Amino acid sequence: MPKTALITGASRGIGRSIAAALYREGYSLIVTCKQSYDRLEQLRDELLSLNRTDQTITLRLCDCSNPGMVEELFGEIPSVDVLVNNAGISMTGLLHEMSVDDWNTMISTNLSGVFYHCKYCIPLMLRKHAGHIINISSVWGAAGASMEVAYSASKGGVNTLTRALARELAPSHIQVNAIACGLIDTDMNRHLTTEETASLIEQIPADRIGTPEDIARAVLMLLHAPSYLTGQIITVDGAWT
Repeated sequence: MPKTALITGASRGIGRSIAAALYREGYSLIVTCKQSYDRLEQLRDELLSLNRTDQTITLRLCDCSNPGMVEELFGEIPSVDVLVNNAGISMTGLLHEMSVDDWNTMISTNLSGVFYHCKYCIPLMLRKHAGHIINISSVWGAAGASMEVAYSASKGGVNTLTRALARELAPSHIQVNAIACGLIDTDMNRHLTTEETASLIEQIPADRIGTPEDIARAVLMLLHAPSYLTGQIITVDGAWT
């Protein structure tokens, strides 16, 4: 029986690339997104063309910031070997001009969503005394970014949650790590002008923007890492920060 991986926010960008990489690695998939079900269907059709008859792909709409929806999702799942908490949002602007509703949306999506999925996934992993939880974070979770204070705070919370949860679950042989992404070519960064992107690339020693596939390969690296590697925030940013 193939192992099962659950990837949140899998309809596009980093989540989509992670899902594709894990399917090619031999995993059955449970992929979720908030509203773009048609994109999940496109991903499923693309992967099914590989003719992996022993692997399954399950699609679900789930708002990661809604604890009831997450609980309902896990009520349908008998087993999970890998959880990738990828779903997230970004907002830019001055903190004092940010509404309370926008702050709460940011925290509930980027941080509480990770908590909800971990809460309901951990019992499934404890039954096997094994598992991987990988949280997709950001370099701003450590460094902080002007005009993205709420986003930085949410990802800083993800980083601390990762380290603390790894200590909690290490005796049960469940590895918990995070990947802190640098500038990645996704829709989240489409607001940048050509000039702004060029200016940022000048600051990146690798001389390019990262790709979703770079992050997917980092996820695979963590899945093949020694069991002693847990509680780490792995930075993938081309030596930017």
